[in-house]
Amino acid sequence: MSKYANRIEVLARGVCVVGEELLYCRGRGSDVTYLPGGHVELEESATAALRREIDEELGVRALVGELLGVVEHTFVQKGRRHCEINLVFRFEAEQLDAGGAPRSRERKIEFGWIPLSELPGSNLEPAPLRTLLARWLTSGHDSAKWGSSY
Repeated sequence: MSKYANRIEVLARGVCVVGEELLYCRGRGSDVTYLPGGHVELEESATAALRREIDEELGVRALVGELLGVVEHTFVQKGRRHCEINLVFRFEAEQLDAGGAPRSRERKIEFGWIPLSELPGSNLEPAPLRTLLARWLTSGHDSAKWGSSY
């Protein structure tokens, strides 16, 4: 049984854009992609969680910037319903460039880059990010900050 069963998970996710490429993460062997980051622990801020997760997953120092928006998401995995709130922040890391796939420090995940122009047709989850990210990155504070897969 998952330690997150029967509750809403809170995740800090990061948007790292280099040139016109977005950093993504996925489970090895999976087609589903998502933004790097992970669970916010008890008594940890969302920005601290994102910095920690980027360090754990990539071994780089993340400079976390503005909150771009929030996406609630529900999905079924291995027969179990999951519900999560994704707090999506912009971040930079000097050690990352879009010239090659960053090396993962964790066996179960891998990283890559996707052109921003290909986001609408991608398999990025939660799905609302496929359109929201373009607005958040170009419109700034004039854009809706909330999305949902419900």
